[in-house]
Amino acid sequence: MSLATSNPLLAPWSTPYGLPPFAEVSPEHFRPAFDEALKIQRDEIEAIAASPEPPTFENTVAAFDRSGRLLARLDGLFYNLTSSETSQALQAVEMELAPVMAAHSSAIYMHEGLFRRIDALHAQREALALSAEQRRFLERLHLDFVRAGAKLAPAAQSRYAQVMERLAELTTRFSQNVLADESSYRLVLRTEQDFAGLPDFVRAAARQAAADRGIADAGVVTLSRSHIVPFLTFSDRRDLREQAYRAWTTRGEHEGVHDNRPVAREILALRNEQARLHGHASYADYALADTMAGRASAVNELLNQVWQPAKASAERERQALQAMVLSRGETLQIEAWDWRYYAEKVRQARYELDEAEVKPYFPLDRMVEAAFDCAHRLFGLRFVAQPQAAAYHPDVKVYEVRSADDALVGVFLHDNFARASKRSGAWMSSFRNQSRSGGEVTPIIVNNNNFAKAAPGEPTLLSFDDARTLFHEFGHGLHGLLSDVTYERLSGTNVLRDFVELPSQLFEHWLSEPEVLKRHARHHRSGEPIPDDLVRRLQAARNFNQGYETVRYTASALVDMAVHSLTAAEGPDIAAFEAAELQRIGMPPGIGMNHRLPHFQHLFSGSSYAAGYYVYLWAEVLDADGFDAFVEAGNPFDVQVAKRLRQYIYSSGDSMEPSAAYQAFRGRAATVGPMLRKKGLVQTPAPA
Repeated sequence: MSLATSNPLLAPWSTPYGLPPFAEVSPEHFRPAFDEALKIQRDEIEAIAASPEPPTFENTVAAFDRSGRLLARLDGLFYNLTSSETSQALQAVEMELAPVMAAHSSAIYMHEGLFRRIDALHAQREALALSAEQRRFLERLHLDFVRAGAKLAPAAQSRYAQVMERLAELTTRFSQNVLADESSYRLVLRTEQDFAGLPDFVRAAARQAAADRGIADAGVVTLSRSHIVPFLTFSDRRDLREQAYRAWTTRGEHEGVHDNRPVAREILALRNEQARLHGHASYADYALADTMAGRASAVNELLNQVWQPAKASAERERQALQAMVLSRGETLQIEAWDWRYYAEKVRQARYELDEAEVKPYFPLDRMVEAAFDCAHRLFGLRFVAQPQAAAYHPDVKVYEVRSADDALVGVFLHDNFARASKRSGAWMSSFRNQSRSGGEVTPIIVNNNNFAKAAPGEPTLLSFDDARTLFHEFGHGLHGLLSDVTYERLSGTNVLRDFVELPSQLFEHWLSEPEVLKRHARHHRSGEPIPDDLVRRLQAARNFNQGYETVRYTASALVDMAVHSLTAAEGPDIAAFEAAELQRIGMPPGIGMNHRLPHFQHLFSGSSYAAGYYVYLWAEVLDADGFDAFVEAGNPFDVQVAKRLRQYIYSSGDSMEPSAAYQAFRGRAATVGPMLRKKGLVQTPAPA
C-alpha cells in the first residue's frame, strides 16, 4: 500500500466541497504528509528555477503561485486544528514541524535561481504589458522575497534562516503555554455565597462549564473571556473577583515549564537580530516598512491622538465609579478587579440598562441570522445550512454560501463555543483560499468565537459585546468569502495588516442599526422584538465606559510599539519593561491592559501583529469614516454604496494598493474625526 493510499491526507479528498476528511485523520498522519508535500513543492520550485525558457510572468510568477497547493491544503487543516481542536499529540507534532516549516520557507524565499527570475521580471515590469493585478502581484511577491532575505549575503542568509527556525519554535511554545494556563485554571463555585450577585445566565454558564468538566453540584469560572468578564461584572464577592482577575492577567507568567517570560525575551532578541540583518535599527522599523502607516512615528502619532483624551475620559468614569462606591456606604478604592463591577452599577443607574434585561434579546442563533441577513441585503449572499457535512467538532456548523444568481461562492464554518481544546479569543481563518490561477477555487472560511455554551436545550444568550464580536469576525469571514482575485497570494485577507481589520470593524456597524435590531433582536422565549425603549437606551449607552476600554487597548498598543522599538541586542525582562513603560506613559491605576506581554498572543504567537496591535485603531479611522458613506446616503443598505464596498473593500484582496482601494470606495481619503466622535472622545458641535 502506497503512502498516498494509506494516508488520508494525501489521498484525494472526495468529501463535500473538498472539506478535509476530518473523521479519518489522526495526528500521526501529519508528519509524513507534510514531508511529502514539502518535497513536492521543492521539486516544483526547482523546476521553475531551472527552466531553460526566459522568465515570463506566466512561467515564473504565476507558476510560483500555483506551487505548493498540497502543502497549502495541509496547512489549512493542521493549523486550524491546532487552534480550534488541539490535543497533546497534535501539539507535539506542531512543535516538531515548527522549525521544519520555517526552514522550508527560508529555502524557497532565498532560492537564488528562483529569485533571479523574479528579480529580472521586477526590473522590467514597466515593459511587460501586465494587467494591474499582475503588476501588483509581481511587486508584492518581489517584496516578499526581499523581506525574507533573498538579497542578503550567503552568510547572513544562513543566520537569517536559523533565526526564523528558532522563532517558529518559540512562537509555537508561547501559544501552547498560554493554552496550558487557560485550560488548567478553574474557579469552582460551590455555595450560594460563591454565586452571590451572579444573574441567572452567568450561573447557568458556570454550571454548564462545571458539568463539562465532570464537577457535580458546582459552577466553574474558566479563563475564557465569555466566563471571566461576566463574573468580574456581576460577582458580589470581591475576593473571588480579585482571584479570578489575577489568574486571568498572569497567564504565561508562572515559574515552570509554561513560563512565557524567557520565551518572549528570546523572541524579542531574535526579532531585533532579524531587523538588523535587514539594515533596520529595530523590529518596529522592519515590520512597519510594509504597512499603510509606514513608520513608527505615524503609529505613535495616531495612538497619542487617542491616549490623552481616553485617559481624561477614564478619569471621569473613575469618579462616577467612586461616587457609586460611596453611595453604597463603601470606602474602597477602585482596583482593576472592581472596575467592571461598579461600572455595571453606574450603567444600570444612568441608563436603566441591566445585562439580564438585554441578553434575552440576543440569542446566538438569531444573531447568526442577523449577520447572514445583513450580508444578504448588502451583497446578495445566502447561507444555506448543510447539517450532513461533518466538521472537526460537533459544535461546528457548515454552510454553503451562494450568490444572488445561486452560484456557489464558498463554504463557511461557524465554531462559536469555548472548550479546553481551543485557544482563547475570536478569529477568522481559512481551510482554502479563493483563486483562479490554475482553475477556479472557491474558499472555505471558518469563524471562531469563544462563547459560553448554554445547557442542553437552552439557548446561548450573548451580551451586546459578544454579538459585536460575532459581527466583527463575520466581517473577516466575508473578506475571505467575497475575494475575487486571480492569484492566491492576493486573496482575501492577504492584505497589509493595517488594512485587514477594516472589513471586520466596518461590519460591526450594522449590528447597532435600529432596523437590524428590530428585525433580529427578539426575546428567546416570546419572540417579541426588542422594545424601542431598550434600543434607545442601548444607543444612549454606546459610549459608556469607552474611556476605560480605549485606555486598555491603547496601553497595549503603546507597549507593543515600545517593546518592538528597542534597539538593544538583548531582549528585556518583559514584566519589568511593561511596568516601566506603563509608568512612563502615565497609565491610570485600576484599569489594566487588554493584553499583558506574557500572554499577548497577537505579538508572540506569531509575527502578524508584532509592532502591529495599533491596526485596530488605524482601521477604526477607516471604518468610522467608511460607514459614514451609508449615513450620507440615508440608508445603511444603500445599493450603490454596498456595490462599491464589495468591489473595493471586500473583494479586491491585495490586488489594489489599500489607500487606493479605500479612496475608490469612499471617493476620498479617510479623516480621523468620525472615529473620535464614535468613541465619544470629542464632543459633536451643537447646531448653530
